[in-house]
Amino acid sequence: MLSQKCPDFSIVSQCRLVGLSRSSYYYRPAVETEENLRYMRLIDEQYMLTPFFGSRQMSCWLNNQGHNVNRKRIRRLMGKMGLQGTVPGPHTSRRHAQHKIYPYLLRGLVLEHPNLVWSTDITFIPMPVGYMYLVAIIDWYSRRVLSWRLSNTLDTRFCLEALSAALEQGEPAIFNTDQGSQFTSEDFTGALLKRQILISMDGRGRALDNIFVERLWRTVKYEDVYLKDYGSVLELEEGLDKYFRFYNQERPHSALDGRTPFEIHRSGGRKT
Repeated sequence: MLSQKCPDFSIVSQCRLVGLSRSSYYYRPAVETEENLRYMRLIDEQYMLTPFFGSRQMSCWLNNQGHNVNRKRIRRLMGKMGLQGTVPGPHTSRRHAQHKIYPYLLRGLVLEHPNLVWSTDITFIPMPVGYMYLVAIIDWYSRRVLSWRLSNTLDTRFCLEALSAALEQGEPAIFNTDQGSQFTSEDFTGALLKRQILISMDGRGRALDNIFVERLWRTVKYEDVYLKDYGSVLELEEGLDKYFRFYNQERPHSALDGRTPFEIHRSGGRKT
């Protein structure tokens, strides 16, 4: 664990030694009331199971579970979580009207090797005293998590940091995103176009267009986040760092014939 009382190493040096970002030490979770945080946790868990639930269905489900809560409140909370919308699929990032939207290029595409398609998305991370947002970039063929970052706001910066970290490891032929403003921004698309990487964007409200990232969110939440209830951003980042190392290098995947994402990605070998 990091400590301000260590006489030999500054917080910056300690973060560098354990591979964590300095910002995670100083970040504080975004805040809500204790009652609203309980609702947000319930909404998040249910949304992992029923991503087609809008605010009407979610409020009905909560009331059926014995929670006396109105739809207006649930709509506001889902909006904060990035889940607001009347169509299926996550909306953690909102579309910017002036940004260019690229066509979806992956329908019918056969995945034959790593680095053909990378994709990204943002998800809500509940915490006992607040919440954070997680962005990750994944290789579709190997399922390897190439990079990830945390933020307490839905800004573009942490998405750009994740993209930069992923591109240090290679480049895909196609990069797929949703139509959120973080990913349609000139900074984000420009970094891809500069490298002649084709840009693909999900159809609005089509959760299955980015199915591998959606599966990743369910996996990391049910195998780590929901079980750990991290008490601080630093603990969350340390825990996710350990989990993603396990996910990439040790956790067998049935879709990979029991092999790991790291093994498949490194070898470029076929899964069957």
